[in-house]
Amino acid sequence: MNRKLRTAAITVLAAAAAAALAALVVRDQITRHQRDLFSPRAFKRLAALGHMSREPASVASIRLLRDFIAWEPKRLLRERAWAIVDRMEDEAVGRVARPEALVE
Repeated sequence: MNRKLRTAAITVLAAAAAAALAALVVRDQITRHQRDLFSPRAFKRLAALGHMSREPASVASIRLLRDFIAWEPKRLLRERAWAIVDRMEDEAVGRVARPEALVE
């Protein structure tokens, strides 16, 4: 019984360590993609926009994208960023409006 308990404890600890490591890697990737949004290379900026388009709406993301739009020299990338901002704003408005609709 003691040996089974030890094996189970080691397994749980290994799984927890793997989950913590995975969370750190994901956080690093998100930070890297946001940082690449202002990269000198247009392809990295496009990839960062693709990543941002899959993110849920947040005030920080909308502000970041608006700063990007003001900074971006390429029209195509600015238009892509505007499309993402429009989607995020619609999503944010939907989140705010939903609880009010439930109250009435």
